[in-house]
Amino acid sequence: MKELVEELPKPWWINPEGVQVNAVDGTQVTVLELRVQPEDLGKVIGRQGRTAKAIRTLSGRRRMKLRKRFTLRYSKIETSR
Repeated sequence: MKELVEELPKPWWINPEGVQVNAVDGTQVTVLELRVQPEDLGKVIGRQGRTAKAIRTLSGRRRMKLRKRFTLRYSKIETSR
C-alpha cells in the first residue's frame, strides 16, 4: 500500500526524490503520511482536492482487497533556510 501511494502521484511531482511515505501502524488503522516538498504539495492535492480524492479512491480499492483500514495524510517537508 505504501508503494502505491508513493507511485500514483509521481508524474505530477517537481522534485520526486524529495518524497517520503511513512506508515504508522495503529491498533485499528494504519496511517500513511505522504510528505512532499512545499512546491509539490499543491500538485498532489490538485484543484479542489480532486487529485487527493482520486488517490484516496484508488488506495481504497486496494484497502478493500487487503481488508485493512488506512488513513492518508498529506504534509509538506519543512526545510530550514
